[in-house]
Amino acid sequence: MVKIIIAGCNGRMGQMITDIVKEDNDAVIVSGIDIINNRDNDYPVFTDIADCDTAADVIIDVSSVNGIEERIGYAVDKHIPVIICSTGLSDSQLAYVREASGKVAVLKSANMSLGINLLMKLVKEAASKLADNGFDIEIVEKHHNQKLDAPSGTALALADSINDGLGDRYEYVYDRSQVRKKRGKEELGISSVRGGTITGTHDVIFAGTDEVLTLSHMAYSRAVFAKGAVVAAKFMKGKDAGYYDMADVLM
Repeated sequence: MVKIIIAGCNGRMGQMITDIVKEDNDAVIVSGIDIINNRDNDYPVFTDIADCDTAADVIIDVSSVNGIEERIGYAVDKHIPVIICSTGLSDSQLAYVREASGKVAVLKSANMSLGINLLMKLVKEAASKLADNGFDIEIVEKHHNQKLDAPSGTALALADSINDGLGDRYEYVYDRSQVRKKRGKEELGISSVRGGTITGTHDVIFAGTDEVLTLSHMAYSRAVFAKGAVVAAKFMKGKDAGYYDMADVLM
């Protein structure tokens, strides 16, 4: 049985994780952390993580980036592995997380979906076979009309996975409207679509001469990210200090 503390338990993702764990015989939420405590949860909720005195195996952090240093510091002090699902960390916060991973197990991923993380492996392998055989690579990502950032962090993670397998020689191109020239051989185009209530779609296109291979992932609800976080929690229980990602979970 994996005992979980959720930071950000009363937010949308925190409640999704709560619902998933209720149906899981191998996991239990022992406490939550949230500055807003207006829900009737089945576990105690603390507005300040420093007040949390519950024994746990893993912390899942789905809170905002504000105060992440305090939450990571708590994980270090209590020697509890922590999963960071928050996005938009500053360079200094990322450096803090990296430093903390020398003292406690830390898992951070741009996307907790199991499918997306498998896709990262697949596109890296595909690029290694196709890029030097005349295939151009493009990424198209689609999200709802309330999303603030473009391109998505997941699209960039997919691009980084591809580029890592190609010696980091590809240039990311986000906008071709300002220049009139043919596509370069070592361009990796990333396009963003925003509209409606699209939860998240990512297409990685390998376009060759007379043939096209497209690897796609579609998320129909945010629950896929919550489920991935619970799977990661089971993986992280008892892990030694170090920096982990979802690729380690899928090994």
